[in-house]
Amino acid sequence: MTTPVSFHPQAFIELALSRGVLKFGEFTLKSGRVSPYFFNAGLLNDGEALSLLAQGYADKLTQCENVDVIFGPAYKGIPFVAATAVALSQTHNKSVPWGFNRKEAKDHGEGGVLVGAAVEGKKVWIIDDVITAGTAIREVVTILKNAGATIAGVLVALDRQERGQGELSAIQEVQKELEIPVHALITMKDLMDYLEAKGESEALAKMEAYRMKYGI
Repeated sequence: MTTPVSFHPQAFIELALSRGVLKFGEFTLKSGRVSPYFFNAGLLNDGEALSLLAQGYADKLTQCENVDVIFGPAYKGIPFVAATAVALSQTHNKSVPWGFNRKEAKDHGEGGVLVGAAVEGKKVWIIDDVITAGTAIREVVTILKNAGATIAGVLVALDRQERGQGELSAIQEVQKELEIPVHALITMKDLMDYLEAKGESEALAKMEAYRMKYGI
């Protein structure tokens, strides 16, 4: 069993910045809001970056209960969940079954939309990058429940800690509606703490203003 360095938010933030996964500036979101930062976990597209993210997911999952199966929503969640299964095995000596879904049902071979570990009667943790509106998570939860799974929780890379359409954040809405826990590796607060530690006062001021306007 290998023992790489444990996940640390600051190290992950610095890696995300170096890969262009995390950017500070001015970005118009799908919601129409102008955000002072943007996060795209799809750019964690080399071995080092994916390994660090998976290590974070694995470390967090070892603190969670009811981890029978881990599941990655198509398409972005597929490499995340596969790498996390490897990290759990190599660094925590835990062999956890994993699976994912197809966007479209397969009408030949084994058929269906689910690939990988069986989920019927299992407690499943869903792994993804962010929850923006929660639509994708709700769709996957429906698929898994229809297959007989129990949703143990959701694990994401970033919690933006901002309101959705109402007073709650998208993550809080998912937690309330689906009655499941949602955990994150880093939060907007972690990003602000990083900027403060680095003396990036201009970027921090924009983050503070954004959180004042939209934060929870």
